[in-house]
Amino acid sequence: MSLYTRNTSFVLGFHGCDRALAEDVLAGNSDLYASENDYDWLGHGIYFWENDLHRARSWAVERMAFPDSKIKDPYAIGAIIDMGHCLNFMQQDHISLLGEAFMIAKQKYGDDLPENQVGPDKLLRRRDCIVVQYIHALQEASEFPEFDSVKGLFQEGVPVYPGAGFLQKTHVQICIRNRSCIKGYFRPLEEFPES
Repeated sequence: MSLYTRNTSFVLGFHGCDRALAEDVLAGNSDLYASENDYDWLGHGIYFWENDLHRARSWAVERMAFPDSKIKDPYAIGAIIDMGHCLNFMQQDHISLLGEAFMIAKQKYGDDLPENQVGPDKLLRRRDCIVVQYIHALQEASEFPEFDSVKGLFQEGVPVYPGAGFLQKTHVQICIRNRSCIKGYFRPLEEFPES
């Protein structure tokens, strides 16, 4: 395990949600919900777009169109986050953990190990969710420190221009497993009228 898994500064995260929920959180009357879907690509926890208010808002707008959506008035709330002990899939030693956890998941599930599905971006990441959750289980079983957060680069969308290696919706997403990593919430400044 690397000595360099602890982030040394705060990050700003943005969470797309319904405005009513955001107002309750900002007033201290509620908290954001941890996602525990079987397709959550970074495992279970509270999801944020790192430093990307616009992507969080656009996700809330997109999500509003789903029949089961709880979002009626799309909004994005900001959070000040200490990533703590971070499982960072942009670091080589953590990427190797994925391979190890996959082998264990494959032994358990065999041919029944779910696939990542839906479109070229594989938006429903059932296999990835199982593998990431196995990493957390292995940490706990081996008595290594649990990861407080998970971070990954998600390449999504169509190329920005013909032949581009950059995709229109690519983003860094973080998943907070330990709520104490969230040091506070804020209303993004763009919500205030210009003076």
